[in-house]
Amino acid sequence: MNYICIECGSKFPLESNAWKCSCGGLLNLEYEKKPIDFKSAAAAKDHSLWKYIDALPFEEDDCWRDISLGEGDTPLIRIEENLYAKADYYMPTLSFKDRGAVVLMAMAKKLGAGRVIADSSGNAGTAIAAYSARAGMKCDVFVPAATSDKKIRQIEAHGAAIHKVSGTREDTAKAAIDMVESTGLFYASHIYNPLFWEGTKTYFYETFEQLGGFMPEAFIIPVGNGTLLMGAYIAFKEMLSWGVIDKMPRILAVQAENCAPIFKAFTGGMDKVESCENLGTLAEGIAIAAPARGAQILKAVRESGGDIIGVSEESIAEARRSLACQGIYVEITSAANYAGYLDYIKKYPELKTAKVVFPLCGAGIKSS
Repeated sequence: MNYICIECGSKFPLESNAWKCSCGGLLNLEYEKKPIDFKSAAAAKDHSLWKYIDALPFEEDDCWRDISLGEGDTPLIRIEENLYAKADYYMPTLSFKDRGAVVLMAMAKKLGAGRVIADSSGNAGTAIAAYSARAGMKCDVFVPAATSDKKIRQIEAHGAAIHKVSGTREDTAKAAIDMVESTGLFYASHIYNPLFWEGTKTYFYETFEQLGGFMPEAFIIPVGNGTLLMGAYIAFKEMLSWGVIDKMPRILAVQAENCAPIFKAFTGGMDKVESCENLGTLAEGIAIAAPARGAQILKAVRESGGDIIGVSEESIAEARRSLACQGIYVEITSAANYAGYLDYIKKYPELKTAKVVFPLCGAGIKSS
């Protein structure tokens, strides 16, 4: 198992703690995976993402067993006849980031890390803090100074040291990277470390299984740094190679209009994403002005035959109210996904009769 540079192809063993290539390229992960037997997985007594162990970078009897909190296998809720919401706030720390965090922290523990460093706008930091505590590792989390108090208190509750950083989300990442480079500690990055996607890809395995071996025509996916979207792309490529599906579902990505660099690059026909000004958005979880994986996100969306749109602040707030009136109380960033769906069916009316799934990424108590 190795990290591999997406630019020059250089390989690095996981023990190297590499998070970026010397050429400046970002890293993917390569290892041998076994096809999943979805019928056996559906019948398994293990109701967590670990029932897909054959396609995860661990052995059956490995350290993940001492770290798992039962994450995964979240409900699929029917919203309309053909529209489903996957309730990933049914997680130990109340967000989908637990999927990636448990895989990343289990590997950090396996590699002998005693202390990890993360940067986050909230939910990823909470998940890393929780699973590092579970694994008996110390944790430092760098967050933007504007991060909601609720998210900060949750991170601190798990014993992590909080470092508030003034400025942009990118300034927060730089502060964390500076500490990583000066200390040599394990960088538990949900952006730079592709192990995180090995957890988020299970969202799509589960959806396929829950729909009786059927893959929706499209997935609505929020995109800031792209951790769920890249998990989707990996899962779809794997399932195509296994012969489980015969075509890739469309990735219909959603950004907030007030911070939408990937949307602008996509509509402009660009292959790389240029940074933009964050004008301020309710959807703080996807307010990423300079996404490091932008080029990979664009490639994934285009390869799926998908699209990217930007949603307004008004539509995000209204979507949250609408979901709450249906008994579903989500954090504001999650509401952007439903707002995105409502905009997409105007653009593509045929989606009204197609099976579509969107994520409820985080619980409402996480935000105001």
